[in-house]
Amino acid sequence: ILLEFGSDGFSDTGSKHMAGHSKWANIKHRKGRQDARRSKVWSKCSRAIIVAAKNGGGDPAANLALRYAIDEAKSHNMPKDTIQNAIKKGTGDLDGVQFESLSYEGYGAGGVAVIVDCLTDKRTRTAPEIKKLFEVNGGSLGQPGCVTFMFETKGQIVLPKEAGDEETIMTLALEAGAEDVADEGESWVILTQVSDFTTVKDAVDAAQLPVTSAEITKIPGNTVACTGSDAKRVWNLIEAFEDHDDVQKVYANFDIPEDELAALVEEA
Repeated sequence: ILLEFGSDGFSDTGSKHMAGHSKWANIKHRKGRQDARRSKVWSKCSRAIIVAAKNGGGDPAANLALRYAIDEAKSHNMPKDTIQNAIKKGTGDLDGVQFESLSYEGYGAGGVAVIVDCLTDKRTRTAPEIKKLFEVNGGSLGQPGCVTFMFETKGQIVLPKEAGDEETIMTLALEAGAEDVADEGESWVILTQVSDFTTVKDAVDAAQLPVTSAEITKIPGNTVACTGSDAKRVWNLIEAFEDHDDVQKVYANFDIPEDELAALVEEA
């Protein structure tokens, strides 16, 4: 989830848009909420693998979408046999549910732009449920394309701070083709073009550095400051989407101060 984007980047290009979900992830980790959601996360990863394998075949070397889905599943410590079973369901070697990809766009409290990517086996169920979640949390479902132009698709790799010092991480990432590297306090965040994501990720893996997350994500071109009641309503909206079984990813361009974000997590 893209929550807070201001950070101390190492270059002038793109650093102001660097901060991804790493602060959000770190706060949740301290709260111990990630483990409670692991089964739901694995279910979402399985859907992504099934769809990728169905659309492009079961060989990740020849199917980048599948490679991305597998890498993300591994970053969530998903067991190898579970990953393999998902691939087999996608290729038809095992029976499985058929999913279709849908994307919804809208606005949260304070005019925050929100994109919700889904994989569903029943469009007629998902669409009204997403619309209702927008409405009950102070937002509104918009028309297709109403906020997509505000975001740019990028590769994002988040490393824990102990992965290395500034010079080590920066040199490795930029030499591998990364666009930018930023210090987000407890994490290093590497940003890449989609076409360079696999190369940079391979370089990080080859250096045997620990990875918090690695994914293709959407980075907003600008952010909306969110505090007080608006921050609370946006938080509730994102949480509701994350908890929905059909929702794979949620992207939003709000900027909640870290102290308020931490307080919202504590209240949950």
